Amino acid sequence: MAKSKRQEKPVERQEISGIERLGLRVSSMINHPVAQTQRWVTIHRLDTDGDREWEEVMGLLSETDGIDMTFNDDESVTLKWEACAEEDRPVEVNEPVEEAAPF
Repeated sequence: MAKSKRQEKPVERQEISGIERLGLRVSSMINHPVAQTQRWVTIHRLDTDGDREWEEVMGLLSETDGIDMTFNDDESVTLKWEACAEEDRPVEVNEPVEEAAPF
């Protein structure tokens, strides 16, 4: 019996750039539930973060309205923000009303 071999194409893997990698890391740190609750996060610069990438992402963050940036002595950056008007709204809870049985 002859076995048929499927010719599979090798998966083409795309490398992401350093700025994309740093942007994703910073974005995930900002969007983390703990950071969203406390409304601040400290971003540490890694050895793999290049000067150009770090400056580009920090520049974009500094241009973002509502974010206060503090550059720390250890080259980390602390971001703080206020709650959006949407977050300040009280949450409405509708409790089901029990109706009397018809019998």
